[in-house]
Amino acid sequence: MTDRRTFLAGMVTASAAPSIAQQPSAAKRDMLIVNALGGFSDPNAPRGDGVAPRDTRTPLSARVVKDALASGMSAVNVTLGYVAGPDEPFEQTVREIGLFDWRIRNRPDALAKVLTAADILRAHEAGRVGVIYGFQNTAMLGDDATRADVFADLGVRVIQLTYNPANKAGSGSMAPENGGVTDFGRAVIERLNANRVMVDLSHSGERTCLEAARLSQQPISINHTGCRALTDLPRNKTDAELRLVAERGGFVGIYFMPFLNPTSVASAADVVAHIEHAIAVCGEDHVGIGTDGGTTAVDDMAAYRAAGRKEIAARRAAGIGAKGENPDTLPFVEDLSGPGQFRKLIALLERRGHKAARIEKIMGRNFVRYARDVWGA
Repeated sequence: MTDRRTFLAGMVTASAAPSIAQQPSAAKRDMLIVNALGGFSDPNAPRGDGVAPRDTRTPLSARVVKDALASGMSAVNVTLGYVAGPDEPFEQTVREIGLFDWRIRNRPDALAKVLTAADILRAHEAGRVGVIYGFQNTAMLGDDATRADVFADLGVRVIQLTYNPANKAGSGSMAPENGGVTDFGRAVIERLNANRVMVDLSHSGERTCLEAARLSQQPISINHTGCRALTDLPRNKTDAELRLVAERGGFVGIYFMPFLNPTSVASAADVVAHIEHAIAVCGEDHVGIGTDGGTTAVDDMAAYRAAGRKEIAARRAAGIGAKGENPDTLPFVEDLSGPGQFRKLIALLERRGHKAARIEKIMGRNFVRYARDVWGA
């Protein structure tokens, strides 16, 4: 069974790691950029993204790290652990946390684990990429909400209640019943609040999102989404969801995904349009970016498209796909890909008349504000 990370990337291979002095972003960066959902995927490698349970000592490739640094990204929320598939969720998740701990120790010149908002700022000042550990499911908790305590102690800072289908915590965006937060989901939210872990509702159904936002004692996030008012697809959020999250002090990240356009082929202009709509609904203090992709460009687009068609079919067969995932569409915005994606977005926002202070909020400052509110300084 294939989750989004496998769809986006191939397995990275070991290679020599250049020193920080060789990296194009080694100098102090001007604008703080936080990707609320992304990763270190390599779309040009054979399979997986190097976080499969058995790949316990697979370092990130030199190119992937170099591209992440070159993008200017100060921090990124990476998906670890079980999303879907045949592996035991708790075991897979613990293995992947251990793997990423090792990967960060293997590249201390380029990567830093993020536990607090201050860690993001330190990574930015040092020219490193801060790595935020996040989940896109709660299946690894099993029937025990107190496992959230264990994962918080291991450094997990973002936990999404559901993926696309329903689970024990609530309904995902593709669950036909659009159910609300379950009793177990309420217990999970309580434990996440107690451990100062972000409650992410990115893949949730509308009712689950609205109920979770009201149940949580801390602001929630929708780290990677679009606006349903512009494109009526289940993975996008209604104005009611966006508005409630903002009113309660939360954060909304706009993704670089095909769901931003009714044709399922999105452009940079679509990303800007969804950011602007989110600002109109939420206010400029609650909107940022969560690309749902990496910073390494595709070298062979024909081969990538062929592999993507197989992955879409596998996701549909497994019941984890989303409406808007079509065989000939890409799981990213082609004209906002590669290491230059953030610089291009900044230029587009400037062209649209957005002032520097607002752009800085969108690109990272709003996420840091939100992180400070949830995690502490």
